[in-house]
Amino acid sequence: MNPLPRQVSTARQRWIFLAIISAALFLVGADNSILYTALPELRDQLHTTPLQGLWIINAYPLVLSGLLLGTGTLGDKIGHRLMFMIGVMIFGTGSLIAAFSPTAWFLVAARGLLGVGAATMMPASLALVRITFIDARERNVAIAVWMSTAIAGAAAGPIMGGLLLEFFWWGSVFLINVPIVIVTVFAIIAVAPPNIANPAKQWDLTSSIWAMFTMLGGVMAIKELANSHRNMWVFSTAVVIGIIGLLLFIFRQRKLDEPLLDTAIFRNRMFTGGTITAGLMMFNVAGVELMTTQRFQTAADFSALQAGALVASVAVLAVPAALLGGSILHKVGFIPLTTGGFSLVAVGIGLSLWTFGMDSLWPFIASLLLVGLGSGLATSVASTAILGAAPVDKAGMASSVESVSYEFGTLISVAIFGSLLPFFYALSAPTEVSGDVDHGVDHPVYGPAAVAAYDSAYLIILAIVGVVAVIGAIVTAYCFRGNPKEADLVASQ
Repeated sequence: MNPLPRQVSTARQRWIFLAIISAALFLVGADNSILYTALPELRDQLHTTPLQGLWIINAYPLVLSGLLLGTGTLGDKIGHRLMFMIGVMIFGTGSLIAAFSPTAWFLVAARGLLGVGAATMMPASLALVRITFIDARERNVAIAVWMSTAIAGAAAGPIMGGLLLEFFWWGSVFLINVPIVIVTVFAIIAVAPPNIANPAKQWDLTSSIWAMFTMLGGVMAIKELANSHRNMWVFSTAVVIGIIGLLLFIFRQRKLDEPLLDTAIFRNRMFTGGTITAGLMMFNVAGVELMTTQRFQTAADFSALQAGALVASVAVLAVPAALLGGSILHKVGFIPLTTGGFSLVAVGIGLSLWTFGMDSLWPFIASLLLVGLGSGLATSVASTAILGAAPVDKAGMASSVESVSYEFGTLISVAIFGSLLPFFYALSAPTEVSGDVDHGVDHPVYGPAAVAAYDSAYLIILAIVGVVAVIGAIVTAYCFRGNPKEADLVASQ
């Protein structure tokens, strides 16, 4: 018998253990978005260019996504408790380095180290949840709590950043992690169950490196393709890097007895549906949060705190919706929560397009509340579908794929929308300010026209998010056809 469930036998012990894991996971989610409100400050203090700003944000999810497949399997090998501890300590170290970064590119490197720590923590935390909570319904609620914590962190990131920037320098958005990391380390030592390792399990770092090269090439290609002054040499190089990385990754998997990613697992439509739900929903939420904070800070003269508070409205309903979804899954099934969630996001985006130009901001806030409600319902059960549909012997792989889905959605969203914003802005902005999306709105003559161009670009991006939400509703309705109520039942078919 696995000793871990015996060590966390009482309900009180299990939920305390979940609370410890969730505290660290909150930081992982927050660091995805905490810099959204800090970008204007970084432009002033570190003199970052738009390209550097995007890499400062993207370095974190890029490294995180590239390493996640490998760290999940490594956790199976050395034990998920040990992996979680290592990840927390790396995350704390990266936070200290990032807080005192002297240059923009130094900060990019520090964000990459944060990604290493997060990649070590995330699959380990989810694997521990699955092992600890044996009862299916209790596990569904636990996973919903786990997921709602990540949602809360991502949603709270902008307002945390805005609040800190209101009183402290930009490095404080990273320094805030350190005391929480210290408390988490001591709590894990005191409360967590013994480490369970499987030394016979194979782990392959090379596969993770090729996966990262694939994502790096893809992100660079997206950025350069959306650049109105694109350099075809850079674009071509990025495409080549991405293709070579992908081919090497696929070739490597075929040679391994235990590949990091077994594509056969995607034949289970429940697993695929959960993966698509996680990726597309984070694509939508990250796009809305990043673009909204930038629009209201740049074109509406909001402070970092005001912009952060605005997008934090997404979390007002997202967190309780995630908890609700996990608790009622066994009654209502997947379709009302996944397809219904994407439908609510689409309605919320439609409402935001309609209310954007109104004198009162409250109708627009209501639209963000709907986006949060839909995202919370859908993501609450995406992880359940992924983990429940995967065989028990592939728990580490499933945890990694689950985490990659969320982070890859965020990564691609930032890369695409962060590149499309200046592209769409340049289409309608006056020539004199078309190349300066960050400061064109401050021009003494062309400022009003630049604001109109910025708003036009922002609304186009919102419309794209709405279309993606509709696609998500259609795809999940297909994947979860028949409206199953427990992923475990599908896995046993």
